Amino acid sequence: MPRFSVLTTVFDPPRNALVECLESVRRQSLVDWQHVLVNDSSTLPWVAEVLDEAALRDQRLKVVHRKFNGGIVAASNDALAAATGELVALLDHDDALHGEALEVMSGVYDGSTVDVAYSDSDRIRPDGRHSMPFFKPDFSPERLRSQNYITHLTTARRSLVVEVGGFRPGFDGSQDHDLLLRLTERARCVAHVPRVLYHWREAPSSVASDPSNKPYAYENGRRAIQEQCDRLDIDAEVERGRYDGCYRVRRRVVGEPLVSVLIPTRGSNGTVWGCERSFVVDAVASIERLSTYRNLEYVVVYDPETPASTLSALGRIAGHRLKLVPFAGKFNFSRKMNLAAVKSIGTHLLLLNDDTELIDPDSIGVLVAHTQMPDVAMAGGRLLFSDGTLQHAGHVYAGRVDHALVGWPGEHPGPYRMNVVERECSGVTAAAAVVRRDSFFDVGGFCEQLPGNFNDVDLSLKLRAQGYRIVWSPFASWYHFESASRDPHTTDSERDVLLQRWRWQIERDPYFNPNLMPLRSDWLERPQRTSC
Repeated sequence: MPRFSVLTTVFDPPRNALVECLESVRRQSLVDWQHVLVNDSSTLPWVAEVLDEAALRDQRLKVVHRKFNGGIVAASNDALAAATGELVALLDHDDALHGEALEVMSGVYDGSTVDVAYSDSDRIRPDGRHSMPFFKPDFSPERLRSQNYITHLTTARRSLVVEVGGFRPGFDGSQDHDLLLRLTERARCVAHVPRVLYHWREAPSSVASDPSNKPYAYENGRRAIQEQCDRLDIDAEVERGRYDGCYRVRRRVVGEPLVSVLIPTRGSNGTVWGCERSFVVDAVASIERLSTYRNLEYVVVYDPETPASTLSALGRIAGHRLKLVPFAGKFNFSRKMNLAAVKSIGTHLLLLNDDTELIDPDSIGVLVAHTQMPDVAMAGGRLLFSDGTLQHAGHVYAGRVDHALVGWPGEHPGPYRMNVVERECSGVTAAAAVVRRDSFFDVGGFCEQLPGNFNDVDLSLKLRAQGYRIVWSPFASWYHFESASRDPHTTDSERDVLLQRWRWQIERDPYFNPNLMPLRSDWLERPQRTSC
């Protein structure tokens, strides 16, 4: 097995926390390791004594005493320079490793192309109890640009850490985030181990206890993400988010490609917020009234029973940009959308239900900008029910198909703040999503064997099977008066078609976590998964 060098920088930690940190490495089930500890000129005299005594007892420890305090970046680079293992693991001076952490993580690298690997983590409360486990998704580069969700335990091949330049000066407090961004750009494979192998201590001065303890760290994190965007030619401005440690990558659309808005309808009316509305008319009107993205065409596929007054109203609102496409026959959402796509000419397709209303004026541009990345085929937005609760924050496939966090308050940040950051997901609803035209036709569009339900799930999984990413953004949002204009019930035949094609994918969502309860969409953990 490859050998780990555990890198720990030390500056004035609580004594008991440092001792427990050292013990957590000493008690590892894997015995061949190196623990590099850099004392960054601690002001507490006992720190050097504790470190030197530990090194005398165990030759696997290497202690470096700095003459001057250089800060976390300088000390981390000293630790890296003293490391001899093929792999490195990052451990803070007041945290602890699970007893099997190095053995489990070493096995991930053994004989594989994995260059970076991370695990789940939890927190040690001041009373010593373990709490707040963070059950993470598999590698999600968009989410890493929005927040350092990887945090602990971070491991990597030492050669790659050296190759990307180690820890960079000027990024103190976010030096690990900056390193992860650079490592994952070059890594052959990034692996996630869904086990709690790291225990993050809630010390009074730590970010774990209070994110506002290191305000400079968040500006350094913003700069680290901005520099990655610049390296990867992502035309974007990075901003601090609503919450500390969360960021928004405000992408710019390249040019102004034509977006075809595909809307199937039968011209239904209904009551929302106490007012009668024509759903398709109000859906188009909301875009015309609010959207900052203007290069649009509307392709409306309508049934014979659609009132002539509805079609006339659409014409008055959309003018020459409206294409009306008649459709006859039994209801089939997939067939109607495929017909709309054939009749459209846009390079990007906005799949839109007629029972929607635009909320965020920048929504279309946000989704188009994502799908201009060559490896992103589809992007979806945040959908709210009429009462403001969440209808859609990406699909989750946890033994069944569901909308993530359905029913949560619309403005709630969600577990691990997943509802306020852009991130990959396994699928998005076709009620409001942008897909590239070429990708849509490459995978055959919607499956017409799924006339009413799961057609967007099938489309999402076909795109992912071709290697594309699918992104969900909280910065694109619509109201969705779900099923206000059609029958929402699924059929056995539709479920059978979906499971025949995608049973394994429905049971194993890489952006979920096996430590979470299956058949749920609220990120509730399975019992007794927090370490004790």
